[in-house]
Amino acid sequence: MSRIGKKPINLPSGVTVDVSSPGEVTVKGPKGTLTQEVNPDIQVKVEGNDIIVSRPTESKRHKSLHGLYRSLINNMVIGVSEGYKKELELVGVGYKATNQGQVLELNLGYSHNIFFALPNDVAVKTETPKGKNPLITLEAIDKELIGQIAAKIKSLRKIEPYKGKGVRFVGEQIRRKAGKTAGKK
Repeated sequence: MSRIGKKPINLPSGVTVDVSSPGEVTVKGPKGTLTQEVNPDIQVKVEGNDIIVSRPTESKRHKSLHGLYRSLINNMVIGVSEGYKKELELVGVGYKATNQGQVLELNLGYSHNIFFALPNDVAVKTETPKGKNPLITLEAIDKELIGQIAAKIKSLRKIEPYKGKGVRFVGEQIRRKAGKTAGKK
């Protein structure tokens, strides 16, 4: 039983949903427009101020698709009304981040700087507060896209478990390992 799929999606004011016949859902809001292809087996209906997602049978495949498309449509509604924001921090001596437009320049302790081109849908802001780690703030309306970009930036310098250096989300807890103990007697 898909508990997530059964919940109706409440539409905030200013958000409109268009369900076209071949299985395409378009959500428009104050921040932009998003489109999602939907499996033809799953039905999406707009009733008043709610979006209702339903499935034809109780098969395992239909149950999983039911919950999946309900979550994707809900993420689209939240994205066009509020947007998504991810904050990354660079932990390490000499690690820096700057941006010129949509190009992010990272100095992560390698012999060269890394230039990372971001899509136009993602807004980037970098700051280096005095006495704190440099921050990268990503903002977008597409949850999947912003998650992929944040993961790609994190993969450029993974967190090492001994000193905790690397790229991490703000507030992320990491598991630390104990270093070598004193020498042999």
